[in-house]
Amino acid sequence: MWHLRFGKLSHAAAKVLVLAGCSGLAIACNPQSSDTVGSETITILGTLTGNGEEKLMAAIAPFTEETGIEVIYEGTDAFTTLISVRVDSGDAPDIALFPQPGLMLEFAERGDLVPQDRAAMESAYAPYWLDLASVNGDLYGVWMRADVKSLVWYNPSAFEAADYRVPTTWEELMALGEQMVADGNTPWCIGMESGNATGWVGTDWLEEILLRQAGPDVYDDWVNHDIPFNHPAVEAALTTFGDIVLDPDLVRGGPTGAISIPFGDSPSALFSEPPGCYLHRQASFITDFLPSGLEPGNTVDVFGLPPIDATAGSPVLVGGIVYAQFNDTSAATALMQHLATAQAHEIWAGEGYITPHQQVALEAYPDDLIRNQAAVLQQADVIRFDGSDLMPGAVGTGTFWTGMVDYVGGTDAATVLTAIEASWPASEQ
Repeated sequence: MWHLRFGKLSHAAAKVLVLAGCSGLAIACNPQSSDTVGSETITILGTLTGNGEEKLMAAIAPFTEETGIEVIYEGTDAFTTLISVRVDSGDAPDIALFPQPGLMLEFAERGDLVPQDRAAMESAYAPYWLDLASVNGDLYGVWMRADVKSLVWYNPSAFEAADYRVPTTWEELMALGEQMVADGNTPWCIGMESGNATGWVGTDWLEEILLRQAGPDVYDDWVNHDIPFNHPAVEAALTTFGDIVLDPDLVRGGPTGAISIPFGDSPSALFSEPPGCYLHRQASFITDFLPSGLEPGNTVDVFGLPPIDATAGSPVLVGGIVYAQFNDTSAATALMQHLATAQAHEIWAGEGYITPHQQVALEAYPDDLIRNQAAVLQQADVIRFDGSDLMPGAVGTGTFWTGMVDYVGGTDAATVLTAIEASWPASEQ
């Protein structure tokens, strides 16, 4: 648990400083809320621990330095359970940090959250990000970071030695794989093992392909269950994934390896000598699992997963972390406003987090590897959030995960998708 303690300012001075701090985002502070700035601590409950917790608090430090308000952070691996227990027992934190918007929006629909000023956020976030954190047009969340998923990791030195070129279209990507196989090399590393969450890597692959083959409108309808989970477009996308993952020549270890290799271990073969694989599709957070000593631009880099259908543009699939406010106090409101400023996000960018904040330039990132990941997000024609994170839990973190394992294990696509469709909760049909 983090405690930031600075000398307390007088109530009047603290209020003036917070009001001044709000001006950076042109947000009007709320002096009529149920408490006064500087008269209490702010509590935050979230999922970040260790190094992530340090990065989080680095961006909050200027707020505390300016206002004297104490911020207490509690990180937990049991966030989903704990936040529900705390809210239901009347002990909600002032602010919570959600690893995806679905659960946050459930609290918003129940009336547990404090709405934010959407108009004031429009210069900071693109409409899609605001919509993701809204219910019936009312904004409830402030985005902290984006996890860019549509990345292909590779070793530039190994590419150069083999005379391979970075592809810009899906056809070029598939042709590159064929060339690698012809050269006696293995194109892809895929690792789906993740303990109780085994299979989520496969859901990302399906979502990436569906978004590129069928386009964002079909993707949205599928996520919202306006079309069935086993719609023909979804089956076509799963089959396209199968063209890769079920081919033992294309994937290190074949289908069995894809199921059994831990997702965090999977990219290490990119950097072996000789390389065990040359391509690895995974989100920006995989940097936490890469071997030490890699040189950005020399031994490790990324390119965006290429488009499939040109009419669908160049889409990017994302995850992310979003804040929401439970308690309507002036101090918590002021901190929420601080968390939406370019200042806070530039600090996070400097710590290596990719931000969806539109006012943060690429120069704010510490090295070319992170800048290249951020550039993939900034240059996207279409952005869509991880579909499994937006679906009912019984599907998104249940049958969808296990279904992808079943598919890679040999069950046919139609059977897998029909079973997932049947699991969709009747209450959310």
